[in-house]
Amino acid sequence: MMSHFAIWRASVLLLALAPLVYYALAMLAALRFFRRAHAQVLPNPTPAVSVLKPVLGVDFASHENFSSFCLQDYPEYEILFAVNGDTDPAMPLIRRIISDFPERNIRLLVGAEHLGANRKVNKLARLAREARHEVLVLTDGDVRVGPRYLREITAPLGDRRVGAVTSFYRGIAERNLGAEIEAVGASSDFFAGVLMAGWMEGITFALGASIATTREWLGKMGGFEAIADALADDYELGHRIAKAGGEVVLSREAVWTVYPAQSLRSFWDHQVRWARTVRLCRPLSYIGLLLTQGLPWALLAALVAPAKWIAVAYLLAYLILRLAMAWTVGVWGAGDGLLRRKIWLVPLRDAIHFVTWLASFGSNHIRWGGVEYVIRKGRMSPLAGVEKAAAKAAGHAPRS
Repeated sequence: MMSHFAIWRASVLLLALAPLVYYALAMLAALRFFRRAHAQVLPNPTPAVSVLKPVLGVDFASHENFSSFCLQDYPEYEILFAVNGDTDPAMPLIRRIISDFPERNIRLLVGAEHLGANRKVNKLARLAREARHEVLVLTDGDVRVGPRYLREITAPLGDRRVGAVTSFYRGIAERNLGAEIEAVGASSDFFAGVLMAGWMEGITFALGASIATTREWLGKMGGFEAIADALADDYELGHRIAKAGGEVVLSREAVWTVYPAQSLRSFWDHQVRWARTVRLCRPLSYIGLLLTQGLPWALLAALVAPAKWIAVAYLLAYLILRLAMAWTVGVWGAGDGLLRRKIWLVPLRDAIHFVTWLASFGSNHIRWGGVEYVIRKGRMSPLAGVEKAAAKAAGHAPRS
């Protein structure tokens, strides 16, 4: 019996080293990517660009976010906004933006044909049809950018092998614990996984905050119609472009995304939905994430350690390497000022992340935009009785 326990304890202590190795490798991946990216001299073509912005509602920073796209150091581009219907709270603000920037070519579209359960993709499909230019830049409504954003995000497309360019995103959060934990999680952990994927196997997906592509590549991957029922439309867009032969690259230009204040329930629902989305899109990789979660392994190792100094060593190694990875990837690499100020939240976020990782296995249902969906093979289907409501919410009377 003691022999079996000794084997089990040794196995736990060995497995608990895996996240520590991962943290060290993620730091190397960050150093490799950001040093190369900042040393690279990009071509400077400035093709005409259509910026596509599907919008749903407003938040505390929407005016600054929308305005940032009107302040680009770029010769020719248009901005197309799309909302579901006339009652969307974003309507007055978008009209104000159009009035504030008369020199910019800005259009507002209302409604979109119901192609599938993903209402954001329905709007993107209409925006793409209405866009005038070959180069398409897709960004969410809660994204803010710097003045050189369009130059940086479109430059890699000068290489015909590049099918899509995507960006990291830094956090702008309201003074709310849930919002700050979400922002810290993205830049301190999620980005590390992206960099590791890029180092080990290449990027085969895109990040929804910012994606640049072309009509040609969009056509090769089947258009937005092909992902109209997809839960993770950004992942699917990049993945399908990669499968069509296009290279997906990370831009050195990070954007900002906004995290509004949340109730405890909305925070939990959003965390579980995000975790469930990743699990359903990449099931094997999602299970493998268990070996990148240092906090539960460090605690388990400390509980079974044969000596106190070993227990303390595991806990200190987790804390030092985890915070070092967060700083290297999120602060030094992506330039996230919020993470710099709130890095002490990382262990709390890791504890919550482990719980939501477990909770994500509870079902294949998610709630999004007030509608509950069941996910089958990465595609959303409204639960019985809400199909008509979903279609109506998507808008059936498109107009400009």
